[in-house]
Amino acid sequence: MIRMEQRTLGRTGRDVSVVGQGTWQLGGDWGEVREADAFGVLDAAVESGVTFFDTADVYGDGRSEQLIGRYLKDRPDADVFVATKMGRRAEQLPENYVLDNFRTWNDRSRANLGVDTLDLVQLHCPPTAVYSSDAVYDALDTLVAEQRVAAYAVSVETCAEALTAIARPGVASVQIILNPFRLKPLEEVLPAALEAGVGIVARVPLASGLLSGRYTADTVFAPEDHRAYNRHGEAFDQGETFSGIDYATGVAAAAEFAGLAPEGATPAATALRWIIQQPGVTSVIPGARSVEQARANASAAALPPLPQSTLDAVRDLYDRRIRAEVHPRW
Repeated sequence: MIRMEQRTLGRTGRDVSVVGQGTWQLGGDWGEVREADAFGVLDAAVESGVTFFDTADVYGDGRSEQLIGRYLKDRPDADVFVATKMGRRAEQLPENYVLDNFRTWNDRSRANLGVDTLDLVQLHCPPTAVYSSDAVYDALDTLVAEQRVAAYAVSVETCAEALTAIARPGVASVQIILNPFRLKPLEEVLPAALEAGVGIVARVPLASGLLSGRYTADTVFAPEDHRAYNRHGEAFDQGETFSGIDYATGVAAAAEFAGLAPEGATPAATALRWIIQQPGVTSVIPGARSVEQARANASAAALPPLPQSTLDAVRDLYDRRIRAEVHPRW
């Protein structure tokens, strides 16, 4: 196995690789993925130095968790920290975020993953009021006391939600959308997390593939792919698909971003490297549907830091092409 840089994931006290493996794709929500291909992706990630898997109980209605559980059972030599999420199996109302439901969701995830105690459970982008509820955090503390989970965290849609969660002493980490097309978290969230000792997990790092530079205005996505059916937030938060950017705007900006890649580096690896070197980031979790993608994602950890000129060019690109469109929604 390749050794990758490790960083402590906030208040968990556990070290994880700076590039993790997101597994939303393995649930089938980006198009069908065969079981053998899913295991190949996980194996390629581990062999490339990845020690952090991120999943959720609703990815493929639990299929992603089940695949990870079976894979790790067959790979006892793989020292992988697994973070899952809960909360999206019920109607998105604050009153559904109670201890009884937490225990039910937790039981299902532990069974899917084949473990007695989850490494980390994250609230899965719940209603905004949930982040301010004392009762919710009391319930999460109970899960820890019952040894159902080792630690808990949150996944958020907005910077305000992130800041509310960071102020809570039991929150180990915050998962938030961060990429060269989504810079708002750099202003307050990352500095606050760094000061509080809270980990930051960067999701949607390639803006749903836009930053790979592989897509054009004529690209057609499968009907079951959220990039086809959720462009305007029809099924869930719009920010989860192309970082909330209009597709045509994103394609044009991605073409310009590709020109910023250092010699020998792909646009995707450049985007991941940009995230890794942001102060306060613990790990970035790109997804993959193939062995080649998993290996390519992991390789970003070995790239040298981007020079200041590239960082300045990313900021300029964002200000010219992206800010006016997406900033007001944040």
